[in-house]
This record gives sequence, structure tokens and C-alpha cells, in this order.
Amino acid sequence: MQKLPIGIQSFKKLRRENYLYVDKTDRLVSLISKGEKYFLSRPRRFGKSLTLSTLEAMFAGKAELFRGLAAEDWVKEQSKDPSPVLRIDMSGLGNINTPERFNEAIIDELKNIAEDYEVEVRESYSCESFFKSLIRTLSKVKGPVVVLIDEYDKLILDSINDLEKAEEMRKVLRSFYTTIKSCDEYLRFVFITGISRFSKMGVFSAMNNLEDISLDESYGDIVGYTQLELEDNFSEWIEFASLKMNIEREKLLDRLEDYYDGFSFDGKVKLYNPFSIMQCLKKGEFNNYWYESGSPSFIVEYMKTHQIKAPDEYRHKVVKNDFVNSAEIERADPCSFLFQSGYLTIEKKQEQLFTLDYPNREVLDSISSMYLKLIYKVEGYALLGNQIWKALREAKLDEVISLYNTALSGIPYDDYSSSRNEFWYRSMFIMLLRGAGIIAYSEPHTSKGRADIVLQFQDLFLILEFKFAKSSLEVEKKRAEGLQQLDVREYAKNYAIEERTVVTAVIVADDKKRQVTL
Repeated sequence: MQKLPIGIQSFKKLRRENYLYVDKTDRLVSLISKGEKYFLSRPRRFGKSLTLSTLEAMFAGKAELFRGLAAEDWVKEQSKDPSPVLRIDMSGLGNINTPERFNEAIIDELKNIAEDYEVEVRESYSCESFFKSLIRTLSKVKGPVVVLIDEYDKLILDSINDLEKAEEMRKVLRSFYTTIKSCDEYLRFVFITGISRFSKMGVFSAMNNLEDISLDESYGDIVGYTQLELEDNFSEWIEFASLKMNIEREKLLDRLEDYYDGFSFDGKVKLYNPFSIMQCLKKGEFNNYWYESGSPSFIVEYMKTHQIKAPDEYRHKVVKNDFVNSAEIERADPCSFLFQSGYLTIEKKQEQLFTLDYPNREVLDSISSMYLKLIYKVEGYALLGNQIWKALREAKLDEVISLYNTALSGIPYDDYSSSRNEFWYRSMFIMLLRGAGIIAYSEPHTSKGRADIVLQFQDLFLILEFKFAKSSLEVEKKRAEGLQQLDVREYAKNYAIEERTVVTAVIVADDKKRQVTL
């Protein structure tokens, strides 16, 4: 089997060392043939850097790397007259915390590129001036220049919890990137990537000729893997994982789809995150690889300062199709932020509206874990979730209540839950299960309504109805309301199938005591 390119961002390394490569070069040829200046926003670990590395090799005419690929003929022709490529990875500049440090780091990077091309550039103390001089010099000596910039927004995201500093860094970047427009006559192609989508008043305010393809249906699959690409390219690895996990191939594919598929940037094409799916196939184990690979600090800082609601409140969320353009990312509303950082995706697209949802189980479990660990600071949430699950499976509801109250007692309510309600308590319960990697269904539909939580075991259906009491005086009243709801809507009858026992219960949250009771 070919090696899996987990973490490989160099196209040259990938091809020369015979790593498995899902051929996306036909999309890149199409991109080049239709325009000159592009921007692409995608979440982390989605293949943006490898895409830029591939473009670099294409324009440099590295024909030997493209044998058997869709772009082979294009690159052969390009090898007759290679273009100079100026590629900058903003995430590789080190710790940049001042405009002065950015200026120094960029000049050092540009000097290295000039040295690689053996050209001399007039010395300058300004990175903008040096950038412009390098582009002009390369153009005169080598021909029209290709500019590729990766993670353009890294400096802003690093300052997301400091609005003043974020704006300071935006001004620095705006000045630097504006150089690209002033050098238009010397350029052949420009491609810029990042996590956050740019706004018209942001970093690229002066570059009105930059085409944003982030939500373009023509390039919905330019990075990430479709179901067909997965099955065609990874068939041997799928067989390997099937044997290792002792799961039939078709059942494994269903589980892979549930766990890792579902990202969509156009509302049509569904994609796997390359990093997660390859980790699962290689290790033969379902896990939350995307989250464990390192949750960026900017996400946690945003969550702490923007009062993001409980994860389930963003499920099947309907928004206008311009929802990501409303503000800079550090000021963006939660839906926009969660979408740009990869936690929400486009479930469907209808006229001027998008419906957002979590793409898959991995992401939903991951954001639950993030909330429990970093926002609500629940100690030992994974162990608690497993203990609750075991008690639920055995229908030991008193033990379930005791364990849930243990989790609730350690949560700093004053900091993160000013708007507690029934939904909040139910969501916290579900998060505990998801944080332990356990599937939990919230509000599944029946013919007469929606039960709050339905849990399915081999010989048991457990139906839980949550109610919210502002004080102890309301507990009995709310319990009675819950029991009546269970009876009138006949939730138990809807699940009385397959000779399984059906157990129903009402859980009342006493908000004054910040505890729950049966």
C-alpha cells in the first residue's frame, strides 16, 4: 500500500517518496485557465498548504512530479518556460507580536526567495518596498511572477482576543498585501488562502480584483475528499481498516461517513477532512483526530469572550447567504465564526438562505469536549460521561442523576451561563455523553412530537423529558407537566417495538439549587 500523506504539505516530497495522492490537478488547471487572482478560505487541516505547494510545482514546470496526473500535459508545456514563484507561509514566520517583528520576518523570508532565484534586490527597511522590488526584479529576469500566500490571516487570528492588536495587525497586512495590486503588470497568477473569509473593508480592501472562490460550486471539492475519491483512492486502506476493526466493508464505510464526512462549502458536495479520515484508516480506530491535532487557541479565546451558546443551539441553523461577510472574524457572530473555523458547515442551500449544521460526529463530539474542558471546566468529563452511559444502559436513573449533579456542581455558572433554561440543562447532559464519545440523540421526531432525548440500547429504549424549574416551589409542577407530556404524546408507544423495554423519565432542573432531580 502507498503511504498515507498525513501531515505532508510538500507536493514534491509526496510525489518523490510515493505517498498516496488524490489527484486534484484538473481543478487547478481549470482555475488557472479561467482567471488570475483568487482567494480560498478553508478550515485547518484541509489541504490548503498542499494545494499551494502543488501550484508552485505546476508553475515551476516540475514535469517529473506530474506523471500520470490530470495536469501532466499542462505542466510539460509549462516546463518549457517556467514561471518564478514567490510563496510565503504566514504560519511559518514564527512568533509575530508586533508590526516591527512582522516587517523583519517578511524581509528575511523574501531574501531567502531572492537567494534561491539568484537575484539581487535593492536593500530596504520596508517589507512592502522589498516585496515590490523582488516581484519587479523576478519579472524582469525570469518572467511574470506567481504569488502564493498561505494562512494570510494568521497574525489576526493570534490576536483575536485583543481587538486593538488585531486591528493593528490587519493594517500591517493590508499595507503588505496592497503591494500585490500595485505590481499587477508584473504578475501572472495570485492565490491566497486562509481560515477566515475576508471582508471588503478588511485586509484586501484595496484588492478588488481578487476573486473569492470559497463558496463557489465550481471549486467545492478543490480540497478535501469526496465519497467517490475516498473509495477509489483508498480501497486498500479501507480493506486494511476493515480487517483491523473486524467490520464489514460496507458497514465500515457507513461509519466513516457518519464520523468524518459532511463538510460542505457550497451546500452540495460533501467532503471528508483529509487529516481525520487518513488517521482513522491508518490506525484502524475511530477517534476525534481533528480536535486532538491541536485546537487553535483563537477558537477557545473567541468562545470565552463572545458568549457562544450551547452547541445544540446551532444545529440546522438558517442564515442568510451573506452571513460570513458581516464582520471581521474577531467581531463575527457565532454562526459565522463557527463556520469559518470548521465547526459548522452548509447543510443545504436554498435561494438566499443557508442551513448550517455540524458536519459529522467527530466535529460535534469535539466541540462538546471543548466546551466541557475549556469553557465549563468539568473535571473528568470523559469518565463522568462513561459512568452516566453505563448507568443509563442499566436504567439506574438515580445513579444517572447523582453523576449529572456531580458534573453540574463544578461548572462556573456565573461566567458562562447567564441564560440557563431547559435547553441548557439538556444540552449539558448530551455534551457529557458526546464528550465521552457516545452517540446521543436530541429531540428525535415522532408522529406526535419530539422527545427531548432518546437513547437506544440492545434491549432498551430510554426516553428522557427535561423540564426547567426556576425554584424548588416549581419542581413538582414541572414534573407533572413532563409526565403528562409523555402520556399525551405517547412517546413510549412510538418506541414499543422489537420486544425492547421502554423506560421513560422526567428530569427536572431546579435552577435555584443548580441541580436536577427525578
